[in-house]
Amino acid sequence: MELFDTHCHLHELTEKLSPVYDKWHSDGVERTAEDVITAAKEVGVNRLICVGTTLADSQLAIKFASARKNVWASIGIHPHEAATALQKDHLDAFAALLTGTIPEPVQETDANHPKNHLRVTPFTGEKDVNIVAIGECGLDYFYNYSPKEAQIEVLKFQLELAFKHSLPMSFHVRAAFDDFWPIFEPYNGKIRGVLHSFTDSEVNLRKALNYGLYIGVNGIATFAKSPERSVIYRTIPQQSLLLETDAPFLTPVPFRGKVCESKYVRVTAEYLSDLRGESLEQLAAATTKNALNLFNI
Repeated sequence: MELFDTHCHLHELTEKLSPVYDKWHSDGVERTAEDVITAAKEVGVNRLICVGTTLADSQLAIKFASARKNVWASIGIHPHEAATALQKDHLDAFAALLTGTIPEPVQETDANHPKNHLRVTPFTGEKDVNIVAIGECGLDYFYNYSPKEAQIEVLKFQLELAFKHSLPMSFHVRAAFDDFWPIFEPYNGKIRGVLHSFTDSEVNLRKALNYGLYIGVNGIATFAKSPERSVIYRTIPQQSLLLETDAPFLTPVPFRGKVCESKYVRVTAEYLSDLRGESLEQLAAATTKNALNLFNI
């Protein structure tokens, strides 16, 4: 059985760029990225995507993924960071991550591993093997850490970037679907993607499915109290479902209070298989296939 953590922030365990680093180290447990990856593999979580949320964080995700097998990077500017991203040359520098202007590779023992050699020549139409998506990006009107206008501008920039490079997207949308759908609609049929950590209404679920988007489900599903949420998680079509952790956040029941790791994908998968009346093996196979298809892995 193989499971796929399609959204985590494991790379931020290795370098202090934001409070995410502090979260990884908040429980007093001495862990390395290799510890987390090994623990995940022991329960069948064999692949993961490290998701960037800023320019520097995306650079670190690329560097981290380049040194490890079965680890890929998604580069993005989170809506919380939109105002910062509109500073001079910031978006140009972010776009350059897809043209070969990326960090030096971290060498593995296996020097012949193809992911050890990051391309540093100009982009030629074939996306880098390590970068499989644009995101985490979108709109967040729940916190509004950046003005709505800035969030919209940066989202539109990343949509154009994904379209230009034929990359799928990982969307963060919170309390903002009324603005998100009109922005996304012109790209319907042109850009594929996933609604990361979906917790919204059945109406927005149906719209997402009509647009061909995947639905990312994590530990929130195990502690959601709303009956409507349970219905949503039960009725997401199997061919549209992805599993994720958002590690180090959103640890599933019964491990609430612990730092989330990629291994907990299996806990969420077990919960969903019971909720949906599907075997764990069937759910794992379907969601892994979905991930491989969406991210062209």
